[in-house]
Amino acid sequence: MSPIPPIDNALLPAEVRNGSAADKKSYQAALGFERMLLGELTKTMADTAKPSDDDQSGDAATSTYMQMLPDQLADAVTANGGLGLAKSFYDSVKEGS
Repeated sequence: MSPIPPIDNALLPAEVRNGSAADKKSYQAALGFERMLLGELTKTMADTAKPSDDDQSGDAATSTYMQMLPDQLADAVTANGGLGLAKSFYDSVKEGS
């Protein structure tokens, strides 16, 4: 699993930006979970887009790029604030404490 890419503070929810160190740590954990989930979803998506074994049109470079695509897509979405799931996870954890 790759580390969470750097995120612009302006993209963080205000309560996290202005919150305590514990709030930031909790949100970072929620964002990490969202990134992991997004990575798994994009890997599944990429697997469905792979050419069949009978198709010889793909070379080694294409195969390598197809393997890199899910993580790159997940990192890009996370670096731009994510899908919003992290905020929901963070709110749930905050309510439970």
